[in-house]
Amino acid sequence: MLYASTPVELITLLYHFCAGYYSCYCFCPFSGPMGFFLGCFGCGNHRHRLQDHLNNDQDTGTRVGDNDQDYWSPAVTGLKRYRWQEIETMTQNFSQVIGVGGFSSVYLACLPAESTLAAVKVYHSSSLRLNQVFKSELDITSQLHHPGIVKLLGYCNDREEGVLVFEYIPHGTLEEKLHSSRNQEAVLPWKNRMAIVFQLAQALEYLHDECSHHIVHGDIKSSNILLDAHLNSKLCDFGSAKMGFSSAQRPMINNLSLMGSPGYTDPHYLTTGIASKKNDIYSLGVIILELITGAEAFCAENDQMLTSTMRVRRNGNFELEVNKVVQMAEQQLILAGLTDTEEATNMAYVAALCLHQLPGLRPSAADVCRIMREKISSIAFLFSTDAHKLEQNSLQFYATQP
Repeated sequence: MLYASTPVELITLLYHFCAGYYSCYCFCPFSGPMGFFLGCFGCGNHRHRLQDHLNNDQDTGTRVGDNDQDYWSPAVTGLKRYRWQEIETMTQNFSQVIGVGGFSSVYLACLPAESTLAAVKVYHSSSLRLNQVFKSELDITSQLHHPGIVKLLGYCNDREEGVLVFEYIPHGTLEEKLHSSRNQEAVLPWKNRMAIVFQLAQALEYLHDECSHHIVHGDIKSSNILLDAHLNSKLCDFGSAKMGFSSAQRPMINNLSLMGSPGYTDPHYLTTGIASKKNDIYSLGVIILELITGAEAFCAENDQMLTSTMRVRRNGNFELEVNKVVQMAEQQLILAGLTDTEEATNMAYVAALCLHQLPGLRPSAADVCRIMREKISSIAFLFSTDAHKLEQNSLQFYATQP
């Protein structure tokens, strides 16, 4: 048993136990509002422990999706269903791994008919629990059509392992761009940083307000933001997503799956178990801080979260914290090509609003988009005639897909 008396301690325990970027773990209240009993389904070095638990949890004799004709939404039934042999051919027998999580691996693939690249996500385990995760991600992503969200192309459920086929986004993740030693010489320009925030906020506005079933992503982090050849952002990994939320929902304790990742998870969610759109907004605030400062959301070396630099009080007085963030980021801003710190100050205020202790006082994703349009001139290039045409063409393309 592991115990944590504060959200910071809880996230630190989660980080050390999971030792990876992809996490799935469970918790339930223990005693008092801040006490937790933590049962962790870890990843990375703890994957075998998870596999043993999950394999004991359910028999593994059926393929993913068997006898689920009533489950699939119309969006899923309209998707291309690949055979396992096709998946093997497309991935050249799973020869090139481009991503690894606790419960899945992602392989580079080539679609034979279109001669285009794709990313194939294969779930490792055949337990009922992960089958449900696979089916949930399939059901949710099949309904999403937005240029700021990675597009699902098809799926395979021939075998015990569930398979999802996505469009391939060639330039890696925002995490790699910001924090990988390979990219230290090519600093991400300020205007692209702001464009990434704006595009992410647009994607969240779509999920939270424009989808027929409101969706909470549940795991917004820099490693789940992909970058295309023009540094446009695309949100991925809906394995933790919740569908059908109007504002907030408290899940049943015996069926509670903790969303989020160390450094990005809303403390209010950790202490209450209430999942809402405002959890995603909190994580958006962390992303903004990452892009302003260039620092990681969670530093394992000193057990410090980036949000510790910005303690937003209940009274909303956060001028001191904003100035602290801008001073901390001074060198990073110069490298990013920003000579006037006014925009950085404005964005630090936006981050502070997103990180407010009281979820009800955080802005919506639509509010963030509106503020950025009014205050951040660096994103003006996104609204040029050519960019507008490109965006409209993208929207039209996605709207015509099944």
